[in-house]
Amino acid sequence: MAEILYIVIPCYNEEAVLPITSKALKEKIEQLIAGGKISSASRVMFVDDGSKDKTWELIESLHSSDDLFVGIKLSRNRGHQNALLAGLMTAKGRADIVISMDADLQDDVNAIDGFLEKRNEGCEIVYGVRSSRASDTKFKKFTAQGYYKVLEKMGVEITYNHADYRLMSKRALEALSEFKEVNLFLRGLVHLVGFKTGVVEYERSKRAAGESKYPLKKMLSFAFEGITSLSVKPIRFITFLGVLLFGVSIAMLIYFLVTYFLGKTVQGWATIVISIWGIGGLQLLAIGIIGEYIGKIYLETKARPKFIIDKDLEE
Repeated sequence: MAEILYIVIPCYNEEAVLPITSKALKEKIEQLIAGGKISSASRVMFVDDGSKDKTWELIESLHSSDDLFVGIKLSRNRGHQNALLAGLMTAKGRADIVISMDADLQDDVNAIDGFLEKRNEGCEIVYGVRSSRASDTKFKKFTAQGYYKVLEKMGVEITYNHADYRLMSKRALEALSEFKEVNLFLRGLVHLVGFKTGVVEYERSKRAAGESKYPLKKMLSFAFEGITSLSVKPIRFITFLGVLLFGVSIAMLIYFLVTYFLGKTVQGWATIVISIWGIGGLQLLAIGIIGEYIGKIYLETKARPKFIIDKDLEE
């Protein structure tokens, strides 16, 4: 029997692209249903993440004209990862398999066929992976490659060139729901779920309409969130650096004592000042990183809800 598929799409100020996205997904879903690959009960679920434009009105309009489209509205803007999780956790009680993707149609909808083939092979999780970055600027390509390399060096397990375009089974979603982190980095958390996984490569297109919701500043913040949410290597690096500097200071102390007893005067107020500033800067950096982890502990102990649903069009 064909499985029920839900496609979950987080939306924040996406009124420009939703008509294009909904049309493309409707054609794809109808094609898959006609081919017997998915159940006729399959749906496209839009998650409005507190949009300030007419995104929610468009979702309501799509739902009223076609029951293929459903939607949930969060009580306020909670960010892409929380909005995505809200959709996944809502859909897992209604679907057998769930595919998450962005609203901008940069993710090739035809890759869904490959996802379903991997699912038929027994995969519980299937990652959509970009086959190349030919369409990216040199700066974008350089920063993206650096992003994945830094995450890898920091001990974060992540699939190279994978964003949030993936298929997850109901079983995998149930396992994901057991993770209680408030600081979400789903690209890393999904890897911790385990189970049999597969990969489908696809060509990433340009945004169909509207503006990107991930400028450089937000991407850097997202990368830092991923590192500090899933790895303690930065703290261990500070420990190693502290031990190294302590060893250097002991060596310098011995050197200055030897030169003192040999009757040589030590010149270099500049060296002393530079050393003070250098060590002071290192201490502030260390305190800042440790403070970031303490801040996350503070948020985790509060156990605040990751999202609150205001409206659900399918209830």
